[in-house]
Amino acid sequence: MSNGSQAEVADFLWRSLKGSGQPVDIMRTHISEVFLGNGRVFKLKRAVRFPYLDFSSAELRLAMCQAEFDLNHRTAPSLYIGVHRITREPDGSLALDGPGTLVDAVVEMHRFPQENLFDAMAQTSRLSPDLVTALAHRIAAFHARAEVSQQHGGSAAMAALIDMNDEALRASRLTTAPEAQDLATRFRQVLQRHRMLIDARRVAGKVRRCHGDLTLRNICLFDGVPTPFDCIEFDVAIATIDVLYDLAFVLMDLWHRERRDLANLLLNRYLDEADETDGIGLLPFLMALRATIRAHVTAVQADGRADDERAEKLTEARAYLDLAKSLLDEAQAGLVAVGGLSGSGKSTVAALLAPWLGAAPGARILSSDRIRKRLHGVAPTTRLPATAYETSVSERVYATLRQEAGKVLEAGHCAIADAVFDRPGERAAIEACASDLGVPFRGIWLQAPTATLSARIERRRLDPSDATVDVLAAQLKRDCGHIAWWRVDADLAPEALRAKLLSGISFGDRDEAQAPQRDEAVVPEAALDASIT
Repeated sequence: MSNGSQAEVADFLWRSLKGSGQPVDIMRTHISEVFLGNGRVFKLKRAVRFPYLDFSSAELRLAMCQAEFDLNHRTAPSLYIGVHRITREPDGSLALDGPGTLVDAVVEMHRFPQENLFDAMAQTSRLSPDLVTALAHRIAAFHARAEVSQQHGGSAAMAALIDMNDEALRASRLTTAPEAQDLATRFRQVLQRHRMLIDARRVAGKVRRCHGDLTLRNICLFDGVPTPFDCIEFDVAIATIDVLYDLAFVLMDLWHRERRDLANLLLNRYLDEADETDGIGLLPFLMALRATIRAHVTAVQADGRADDERAEKLTEARAYLDLAKSLLDEAQAGLVAVGGLSGSGKSTVAALLAPWLGAAPGARILSSDRIRKRLHGVAPTTRLPATAYETSVSERVYATLRQEAGKVLEAGHCAIADAVFDRPGERAAIEACASDLGVPFRGIWLQAPTATLSARIERRRLDPSDATVDVLAAQLKRDCGHIAWWRVDADLAPEALRAKLLSGISFGDRDEAQAPQRDEAVVPEAALDASIT
């Protein structure tokens, strides 16, 4: 198709939307032209051919429009409206879905405000923990039903990706040849360590037809729901990947936006639903691959821009590259146990610590409350009957917690065990979990006045803990035995409490210079005061 004929199609789409009396915005990329009207959007694929895609004919573009609609319908069924044929009618005019000859094709979508993109929301502190929790649920559910493939993925695909990144990075002129070579060498060394696990995950069905481009820019809030859209439709291989490599893109993006707290929350809520703990140690490597992709893509986008825009793009590209390097740095696994009576703030403290412990995206938090609910097959906030707290049940909960902590540690990642731990045997058993695997352990015992504990319990709503003031009273009567763990007052302000705790946890891998400074990365004091068990 000639540029002139596609210009005619673009004018037709613009006039079709302008007929509503509202202005039409146009967004252009190297592969598409998007027309944004009053509540409706037309997405036109440009008549281009690249090594990785071919949109050169109207028939190919129609097929890719249909593939885009079908694939995105998996995660955004309410956002995508349909696919239209653009036809040449007998009188020479263009029409949507007319009986005439096919000229082009277009995808129609509902329009949403650009400020509802998750990338924009992350930069303006509008991306809340509740939205990230909902996003984790949607991604986990999507991955669970995605089509499994044994023909794609695996270590060979990762090796090819490293080679492609190396070539693209050199071509982008973002870095020197020696710097690019050093980065590629580091990637290959890490891949060699993980090769057997990556291939085993493919055999186990972990390689699936995923989104493929799950960045914050490709997730929006639509009808109040986190909605991934604009997945990869033009290359099966690019989108048929390990589910954790799919997740790694949004985790990396949050890390890049200095929202470690939300990245760690996304990881933990995803793992609450998805059986992917064996691959948790791959995440720094997978996130580094994603960061490198964003580095060379962003650097290329700087070409041809005004000086100030070019400088901004290159600065961002360099930040992605620096992030990739840091993600490849080794970090030591370790186990932190946070104990204390109901209302002492264990889960809040765990959330404060997790983003800053071990490798990205931070420690896996294993909560006895969440495990208990999962073992009973109910949602985390569903209240359980008293029988669910009988001794035999609690023993099973603690055993499961230790088993899952062991899996995280064996994968080379940090874990935080969040439970009451008011019995000496339970404390000894969780310590043994770390010592048996030869990793560092730190036990923390949170304490606060009884009145504070009671007030916090009474204020809790929709919480994974079922503890009541009566439960607390029973705990206070129990002999907890000698507690050798580090005793910490839980009524400090969040920033002070986190700094105090991190100063006493020596796993040999934290960068003290990167301690959180931004308000949005700190749990509000009110949240600590209303903390969960």
